[in-house]
Amino acid sequence: MTPFRLLRAVLPLLLAVPAAAQSPALPWPDPPPIAASRARVAAITTLGRDLFFDPALSASGRVACATCHDPRFGFSPANAEAVQPGGATLEQVGTRAVPSLSYAQFSPSFSEHYYESDEDGDGSVDAGPTGGFTWDGRASRARDQARIPLLAPNEMANASPAAVVTRLASGPHAAALRTLYGQDLFADPDRAFDAVLDALEVFQQDQATFAPFTSKYDAWLRGSAQLTAAEDRGRRLFEDPGKGNCAQCHISRPSGSGALPLFTDYGLVALGVPRNVAIPANRDPGYFDLGLCGPERRDLTDHPDYCGLFKTPSLRNVALRRSFFHNGVMHSLRDAVAFYVERDVAPQRWYPTDAHGVVRKFDDLPERFWENVNDEPPFGGEAGDAPRLSPAEIDDVVAFLQTLTDGYTPR
Repeated sequence: MTPFRLLRAVLPLLLAVPAAAQSPALPWPDPPPIAASRARVAAITTLGRDLFFDPALSASGRVACATCHDPRFGFSPANAEAVQPGGATLEQVGTRAVPSLSYAQFSPSFSEHYYESDEDGDGSVDAGPTGGFTWDGRASRARDQARIPLLAPNEMANASPAAVVTRLASGPHAAALRTLYGQDLFADPDRAFDAVLDALEVFQQDQATFAPFTSKYDAWLRGSAQLTAAEDRGRRLFEDPGKGNCAQCHISRPSGSGALPLFTDYGLVALGVPRNVAIPANRDPGYFDLGLCGPERRDLTDHPDYCGLFKTPSLRNVALRRSFFHNGVMHSLRDAVAFYVERDVAPQRWYPTDAHGVVRKFDDLPERFWENVNDEPPFGGEAGDAPRLSPAEIDDVVAFLQTLTDGYTPR
């Protein structure tokens, strides 16, 4: 984490200290009380971890944050279902796959016009819509993202912030919440709910948990591991702009300052993935999830050039996932890679056909928005053309992606 991001992450925590506990008062003398601030951050992190794994935060009492963001699967679901059961009786489902929280802490706040820092790239280039949390970037911070499932009727299904607070006030986390955020915390339900969101956000910024940078690829970058022949071939294909071209969005090389790559530029892009008929909402032929321009995000509905765009996820720990893309339509990493390669040259493999045998390409996006769909390599070409990657090369790219799983121990 850069010094600026560390300050941005820690400063709200320090300012959140209850008035009675602030000592010394701001501004601090020189040097600041680093030990005290670190102890507070550690305590809030522990509280956030406890809340993250507690199903009592849901109306059903059976769904915790970790139910859908399982650390064993890169903080994504443990099953291959496209959408997860939720609601008060676990009989409702949403419209999108659960995004991974791995390395999400580094995402910038959403901006329609994003400029990289000079150390990361060309600071003069407008990268377009970038950042935010959720598939459409509508949540600017992790706390804003956490609010969504807590109150969504088809997820944790709490009727209001007060409903969450009422249960917590008599639960095992009450003492820690009072100690960290004030003894009178539960007198104000909105303030208490904000404290819950704060703790969840702080926990999700714990680098050892969510962003440890302990993959085999990290070890290779540090010079303490060797890639196999297949893995290294896959790396070269991943980065080759005329072949896989994956690194254009899933940045794979350290930044100019030496920061390890996050395997995403956090941009939003339209891929034209097939419609997933396993999602109940998609049984309505008139329903379309258009990502950045709605229906869940409502502030950019007047931007037709944004329709069909979804957030580019980090590929770190991608081999642990069991469903892929915003609608969870694919369930193997190899299929996800092959879709990029074959979408345009073998569309019949990915899209349905109509009664006349004509392939209904981009069936999950109204035709007026097809011009938004990305056609850079490995996309492009016409049906029947040779793909940019052979089946063996696809296997090599998958082998490389498997080196991005955390927990590797160099020999």
